[in-house]
Amino acid sequence: MDSTSDIAVGQVVKSRAGRDKGYIFLVLDIIDDKYMYIVDGDIRKLDNPKKKKINHVIVYNTVFPELKDKLENGTKINNAYIRKLLEPFYK
Repeated sequence: MDSTSDIAVGQVVKSRAGRDKGYIFLVLDIIDDKYMYIVDGDIRKLDNPKKKKINHVIVYNTVFPELKDKLENGTKINNAYIRKLLEPFYK
């Protein structure tokens, strides 16, 4: 995958390069066609998201549209909410 056009806010991704290799994240924001911000609520919290290249992640088909809705509406979300969404992927 060469572009973030196929990725949505709230989509589940897995890191395949870097120190966080093998960790599961949610896409918090899309910066441009090559970069995005990702969080997991544990190592990468909402106040310090990781800037990651699209080439360095494996994209899952699972998308949480409620995360995008909450971000657009200005609803306060916390790290526990992110961890709860990602919990099924760690089992």
